Amino acid sequence: MSTMRPERNEAGFGLVAAMFLIIIVALVIAAMARLAVTQNATTSLAIQQARAYQAARAGIEYGIVRVLAGQGCTNFALGGFQVAVTCTPSAAVDIPEENRMAVQFFSITARAENGQPGNPDYAYREITSVVERP
Repeated sequence: MSTMRPERNEAGFGLVAAMFLIIIVALVIAAMARLAVTQNATTSLAIQQARAYQAARAGIEYGIVRVLAGQGCTNFALGGFQVAVTCTPSAAVDIPEENRMAVQFFSITARAENGQPGNPDYAYREITSVVERP
């Protein structure tokens, strides 16, 4: 007759296996939580960067309207973003193909930023465009 008792050197293996399994599951849960936090921060920053790009585009359009109206460019705030618009004129150039005496080119730069550099939610975009005005 055999008894179902484990040998002396086999005792406690179930406890070690259970501890190993618990530790592995805890590590997997911790890694998943860290990934979720990182993904959330990355998504939030991507949304802020997209908003900064749209604010800079609005600054370019604003600059184009101001240049074509013969007015200077100014800074403005838009949806929490500070938009700095600069319009730099070039010297007037004669272009025979335009059937005009002279054409002047303007370099328009719009910079949109939200927050302070170094902050996790800092977003910044800068766009440059060139416009001609008769």
